[in-house]
Amino acid sequence: MSEHRGRLVLLPQNRVHRLYAGGRTLDAIAGAADPRDSDRPEDWIASVTESSLAPDGARPDGASTVLIGGQQADFRTLLEEDPDYFLGPDHVRRFGAHPMLLVKLLDASRRFFFQVHPSQAFAREHLGTASGKTEAYHILGVRPGSGQPFLYIGFQHPPQPAELRRMVEQQDIAALERCFEKIPVAPGYTYLVPGGVPHAIGGEILLVEIQEPTDFVVRYEFSSADRAAPEATRFMGRGVDFALAMTDFSARPRERIERDHRCRPRNPTELGPGSWREELIGPEQTPCFRVRRAVLGGSTTLPGDGPRICIVTSGSLVAEAGGEAHALKTYDKFFVPAGLGPLCLTPGPRAEILECLPPLPGP
Repeated sequence: MSEHRGRLVLLPQNRVHRLYAGGRTLDAIAGAADPRDSDRPEDWIASVTESSLAPDGARPDGASTVLIGGQQADFRTLLEEDPDYFLGPDHVRRFGAHPMLLVKLLDASRRFFFQVHPSQAFAREHLGTASGKTEAYHILGVRPGSGQPFLYIGFQHPPQPAELRRMVEQQDIAALERCFEKIPVAPGYTYLVPGGVPHAIGGEILLVEIQEPTDFVVRYEFSSADRAAPEATRFMGRGVDFALAMTDFSARPRERIERDHRCRPRNPTELGPGSWREELIGPEQTPCFRVRRAVLGGSTTLPGDGPRICIVTSGSLVAEAGGEAHALKTYDKFFVPAGLGPLCLTPGPRAEILECLPPLPGP
């Protein structure tokens, strides 16, 4: 696959069926003449992960078709045919030809279901997989005219397991909601939600979700607005005991959320005059993935330091690689192969990029 070497991988929208409504903002980003909410509120970016849901009995979606050298390609096939170039030899030795990362753009019109995902340890013991579903949220924007955006993260007022069982079995959502307090958020905020921590995303938020590459979920809530979760999707085909066993009942008061879950920029590194890169999530917070932000105030060369999924979160830029120049605007996405080397970026006149990286491959 030498014809693909030296080139950026461009990432068109990959809209995926979900059980909640949204996607109007994603329609607008794609240039739709009549943006509207639908059952495809998520854009799965550089994905080799399949959804656990299938619309109307169809084959599950989720895996990405990408653009490289002006041609469409199946992203999974691209990685399998040249894994050392796209992912790096160290990554391949530990993880094979899998990116070990799933990144999404989420555009919710309403609050998500109350839910929880397995931790890595739980997934290994009970699901026989290497990945659970620790995830992080980077807030991009809020729909015009909406109220204060918020997240629910962990129980601020934890119930006893028997109480949670009753709430779930009786669908006492009012009582379940009283176990949480709203965590106000704003564009630029980043939060980490480890596996096992109950949570929900408030409505009318556009965000980037960075997560382990699975679609594992247990739902405490079986319906939201006019959407209902089929019985098989509530507890991953299991029972309420499975949901309770997955749940972290620790109390997470607001000060703990700010200390342990809010991820503030740190470790800035200068890239050139008016340009720098900073870490949002590193190995100290989770071994599951890494997240950085690059701020570009002038022509900048990003060093080649591993594979990464990049989202232009503000401004516009021109990215030059392999003799090709790509004009990218806000919310455009691209994948940087491990073997690409330094990447020349020219903002117009300023831009910000969110860089999402897989776990460190280790020694």
